[in-house]
Amino acid sequence: MAFAPLSAGPLREAPNPSATPANQLVVSGNACGPTALLNSFRFGNVDWQRALNNIKGTTDKERIYCLIRESGMRPSQHLEGHTRWSRKGVNIADLCDMANETTRSQMLPLVSQEVLFLKKGETPEKLLQRVHQRLNVSLSKGLPPLLSLRRYVRRGGEWVVLEAHFVTLLSLPKKVEKDARSFPVTYADPWGGKIRNGSIGIAGRPVLSDPSGVSPCLEAVFPESSVGKKLVRSGEQSTLTLAAALGRW
Repeated sequence: MAFAPLSAGPLREAPNPSATPANQLVVSGNACGPTALLNSFRFGNVDWQRALNNIKGTTDKERIYCLIRESGMRPSQHLEGHTRWSRKGVNIADLCDMANETTRSQMLPLVSQEVLFLKKGETPEKLLQRVHQRLNVSLSKGLPPLLSLRRYVRRGGEWVVLEAHFVTLLSLPKKVEKDARSFPVTYADPWGGKIRNGSIGIAGRPVLSDPSGVSPCLEAVFPESSVGKKLVRSGEQSTLTLAAALGRW
């Protein structure tokens, strides 16, 4: 199949577009991290597909359970006294460790993770360019990157995170103009195992903003995503944000 994001133009696409995304719901509602990682390897090039050799099982259910049991249940190096995966899911640092552990015997390069918030002196426009560059490089190196999403709502005078989720990026434009405020993407959503369209861009309204109204992160406009929507109360406005990414750059 060919990916069809919201806008035309030369695309950077996942190397294996005929793959079928795995569905986390065959295991549980908190298995998005391991499932998104499985999808990343599956949609990757032949080198990254070798990582699948280290994931035992003949069905997606068996492979997701394998990732959780053999890697996810090991002690976290980032949260003392916790396993990497729990009923709350997995954080991106632990998921990065799981990814590198899975690929180690296949002689593949290390993947890394990066928090995608404004750095000192960085503008939202430059953040957008940095995010695009990271994601574009990972796809160009054959590994579809994982996106860490968070839904926030303003509640009681504070920004509250309602829910987090991982998806796998499948395509984006090869180039983004310097004055761009967003770019279209397609992604594999492990919730249901669906391929969806959306965009990543500078937030249209302040979220987690400083007194000047500048948002420190980008917005993920994913209309078909249900992440955290059920937790939004009547009258509240929420925003789905891009918090971090995991890939090869």
